[in-house]
Amino acid sequence: MFDAPEGYATRVRASFAKQIITRSMGIEMVDVAPGRVTLGMDFNAGFVQQHGFHHAGVTATCLDSACGYAAMTLMPADAEVLTAEFKVNLMAPAQGARFHFTGTVIKPGRTLMFCEGRAENELGKLIATMSATMAVVRDRPGVTA
Repeated sequence: MFDAPEGYATRVRASFAKQIITRSMGIEMVDVAPGRVTLGMDFNAGFVQQHGFHHAGVTATCLDSACGYAAMTLMPADAEVLTAEFKVNLMAPAQGARFHFTGTVIKPGRTLMFCEGRAENELGKLIATMSATMAVVRDRPGVTA
């Protein structure tokens, strides 16, 4: 669908490996393609809210990362990604043994990339969606590849 720069998958996976929050939450990168990233996470009782469902903050964190890395697949090697804005719609309680979070670029741009995210459990039940805007960042102190 979209053209990605050479070496995009290696670059995206290397950046993901630097994220302490995703590593500490047990989130893994399942698939990387131009304009699309899927993350996976097993149910973790340490991240539940009072009813025993995964907390909405966990879902938002995973979707944000999936959308951000989907955008990064289309960015040039000298650019980094930062989230500019997102909205999450919670559709169903986050329950299941495993969750998948897919971020997809719907419109790439030179300074902003617009993405959509979907969170599903292992049975394919839709848990949440995200609409996100990702900023393409260049030459910003403290934001490096």
